[in-house]
Amino acid sequence: MGRGMSTDPILVLTTGGTIDKQYFDALSEYQVGETTIGMLLRTARVAREVRIEEVLRKDSLELTEADRALIAERVAAAPETRIVITHGTDTMTDTAKVLAAIDGKTVVLTGALAPARFAESDAAFNLGMAFAAAQTCAPGIYIAMSGQVFDGLKVRKDRAAGRFVPID
Repeated sequence: MGRGMSTDPILVLTTGGTIDKQYFDALSEYQVGETTIGMLLRTARVAREVRIEEVLRKDSLELTEADRALIAERVAAAPETRIVITHGTDTMTDTAKVLAAIDGKTVVLTGALAPARFAESDAAFNLGMAFAAAQTCAPGIYIAMSGQVFDGLKVRKDRAAGRFVPID
């Protein structure tokens, strides 16, 4: 173990978003389906203690203040101090702001710009980045996307570029 690497269990809270979207047939819209996170973690041969809890199955544009309050409630109530949240990318930063009031926990939000069920998805890479950040970062709120770990309160999604970028 490298210095600063935690062996604490990690809680994964799933809220929906593109990472868990699926098509049911060629004509249908995306729907948020059953979470793929357990499958991604098994495929990656993650050997550490992980607990997965489904909170919501929503596109992040459909999340309400009550939904964000529920996510914050689950984070605050969890016995784990290291938490990864899978979330839609469109409003990930809004949820990060709500979580900023929670002290003493390392919380990393992540998601995907293409569904995990797609071969060319960024889901597994982003989830891996989030797991690394959850184990090594100091308590606080982070977003792991686009090959970077960002301060969760100083980042935005650049829709045109299709990635997350830091803000001052």
